[in-house]
Formats: sequence, structure tokens, C-alpha cells
Amino acid sequence: MRDLLCPNCGQRLAFENSLCLSCGRPLGFSLDDMALLVIATGDEQDQAGFIDGDKYQLCANMHLAECNWLVEKEAVHKLCPACALTRTRPNDADTKALAAFAESEKAKRRLLAELHELKLPIIGRDEDPDYGLAFDLLSSEQEKVFTGHENGVITLDLAEGDDVHREQLRKAMDEPYRTLLGHFRHEIGHYYYYRLVSVSEDYDNQFRELFGDPDADYQAALDRHYNDGPPPNWEQNFVSSYATMHPAEDWAETFAHYLHIRDTLDTAAAFGFAPASATIERKVLGPSGFDTIIEQWLPLSWALNMINRSMGKADLYPFVLPPPVLDKMRFIHTVVDDLS
Repeated sequence: MRDLLCPNCGQRLAFENSLCLSCGRPLGFSLDDMALLVIATGDEQDQAGFIDGDKYQLCANMHLAECNWLVEKEAVHKLCPACALTRTRPNDADTKALAAFAESEKAKRRLLAELHELKLPIIGRDEDPDYGLAFDLLSSEQEKVFTGHENGVITLDLAEGDDVHREQLRKAMDEPYRTLLGHFRHEIGHYYYYRLVSVSEDYDNQFRELFGDPDADYQAALDRHYNDGPPPNWEQNFVSSYATMHPAEDWAETFAHYLHIRDTLDTAAAFGFAPASATIERKVLGPSGFDTIIEQWLPLSWALNMINRSMGKADLYPFVLPPPVLDKMRFIHTVVDDLS
């Protein structure tokens, strides 16, 4: 994420800001500009970093989802590109679920901003009714909800927005990391397997060499994983124990980590903690591109872990990336890089 500034006064801003607390100007996030713009009226609209308030407004989910993205006033549904992808949400009477819904939408917007920066295709249900991307955000307090992906639809259990619930699950499943953003990044990996890999014979062959047979019996793999656990010494070949379950989950877990690394490096570079070449905006060219990314990531992640420990917190990135995982991630980088 870039270092965002108020175009009017230069105050540093967070990705979620809809108001500059320094000069009081209303702000909206423009996905095309990857910047927060001042919503202006009159002659101001012609200035760089200002946008015409007569033509643009904040998303209709400004209050419901705490959305600060811009949308054209003439748009039919008045929803921004991120909110428009949500197919199902809690009903208005479920105030607890709606609070978690707002948190999940925040994470989803950060996901979509990164996908946009990486030039990954975001094809919704309006363009592809059968396999387009959509989100069902529901709470398991009212019904059974299983976080997952099916034919482009990503379902998220909003109970994951509750810190206590999520931490209990993280410990029960012996996971070193569990966040809303992490869930979204994992599930979007399944979407991009279908959208980018399964449709290419060359990519499909490389996938099978690295990850295994994507058509292997999923239910049998699921039962085996939860009955027997991961295989011995799994850390030598997989980024997480869950990745050992099935080639599809190995891909999704590794894809999520690729997004973790690219976004964190991008943010670190924006604030001067990593080389300028680490930003997503500045494409690292050639066969050595992925090697350069990892060479930048390893010392940064080590430093961030040590900083967290200095504050008495757990490691920010509590993972090891053995050579087989890097080979898988290199393939993902190639797939992503080929798009741009």
C-alpha cells in the first residue's frame, strides 16, 4: 500500500480515511489513481488530487461498510467496485453481524486494491454469471457458514471478525497466523487457479509438476488431513500444514503468501523501509525478478519479526520458505507477471 497523502494539506493518511483530520477536507479513494482524492466543488475540482463533487460521491456503503471508495453519482447502484462484488450480507437487524461485515469489507477493499495493482483480472458475476467473482459474507451465529470458494463465489464466516473467536480457532487448528485478510487472500487464490491456470495447458502442466494432481479426490484428502494430520517433515515442502491437504489448498496457501509478501514489501518501500524497486508499481523485470523480491523480503521479514518481539508480540511473519515453496511461489509470480 502506498504512502497516502492529503492533496490539500499534505497530511499523511490511512487507506481507510474519508476525512483529513488536519484540514477537514472530505476524501474518497480512487482505485484508478490508487490515491485518496479531495471531493471538491467549484474551481477546486481542476486541481491535481481533487475530484468533482458534483460528479462523484462516496460509496452507498459509506456507513454500513465504512467504505471510503468513490463512485460516480450517475451510477445505477451507487456501489463502488469493491462493494458491488458482495452478493450477500447480514440483514439490517443483525447489528453484531453488521459490525463484523464492516471489518470484513475493510479487508476485502485492501485485497482488491492489491489485485488491481498486480493487474489481476477481477471479473464479477455481471460479466460471468457462472464463474464470476462474488462474495457471500455471512455470520455462523445465525446459520451454518463455511469459509470457502466455489465457482467464483467466496464465502466468509463473519465470526472470523471476532478476535476471540478467531484466536480460539487459530490455536485449535495450530495455525501461526489467521486474519480476515489472510482468508480473503487464500480464497482468491482458488478463484485465480480457475481463471488463470486451469485454462492454460502449459500452466496446468507446470502446476501438476509442482503441486500435484488438482483433480485428486478432495473429500478423501480432507478426511485424511483431519484424521491423520500433516505428513512428517511437511515443513520442508509446504508453506503451512493446511497446504499439505490437497494440491488445490497448497496452491491457495502459497498464493496467499505471495500476496502477503508483495503487499508488505510495497508498503515498506513506500515508507522507506525497503528499496524503491520493491513497490508493485515498479515491475522487477526478467527471470531474476522473483529472486530480487525474495532477496528483499527475507531481511525485511526478519527485521519486522524482531521489531514485534521488541514490543512483546509474536512474529509478524512466522513462516519459513524452503526451496520447494519458493519454486511454487516462483510459478505463481510467473503467472501474475505474464498478465502485465
